[in-house]
Amino acid sequence: MSRKASNKFFFTRLQYESGDWDVDQRMPSNVLNSLIEYTTLPVDTRENIVPLASAEIFRCPFCYLSGHKLVEFTAREREHFEQYVRNGGFVFVDDCNHDIDGLFAKSFESQMERIFGAGALRKIPNDHPLYSMFFEFDGPPTTAQELNGWGDDIVHDYLKAIEVDGRIGVLYSNKDYGCEWDYDFRNKRFYKIDNTRFSVNIVMYAMLA
Repeated sequence: MSRKASNKFFFTRLQYESGDWDVDQRMPSNVLNSLIEYTTLPVDTRENIVPLASAEIFRCPFCYLSGHKLVEFTAREREHFEQYVRNGGFVFVDDCNHDIDGLFAKSFESQMERIFGAGALRKIPNDHPLYSMFFEFDGPPTTAQELNGWGDDIVHDYLKAIEVDGRIGVLYSNKDYGCEWDYDFRNKRFYKIDNTRFSVNIVMYAMLA
């Protein structure tokens, strides 16, 4: 699989049979707008939705997977997820429940253990190249959901990842960035600091690291 098979970056949301994959519907266009505003990356402004069980996933340079509910991949979904990641793909996974004990977190982490083995999903240090790939961060930015005490009432000061050959293949967040960035991109002017900037780092890492 080539991560650079397309001349333009396109945002792919993964559809899986269990759970509620179609969440935070304005988030992709907001992220794509940030890439246009801040980078010279050629961007396709349409969200791409691909079933995880489809071979179409192997044409996608960047995939996003999220939800609130159960994650229980079918045999084909597990096969494709592993093959995609091991062949150089990048999946950003975000827990909409922003906790570590909810159904999404527990079931997704169980799937990762089943596919990649116990201990494969690990915390990444806050000086990881991800945090300086474009904008400079001293770790994962805190979300409003964490500050408002939703979820497990904890501000998670880390992200987790599965690395393949020294590169992140699965980036995993319990911080609910999808909800944080789920607003019309034209409303960014009301923010003192654009809270979608970290999404630029994630995408640039996926494309260039």
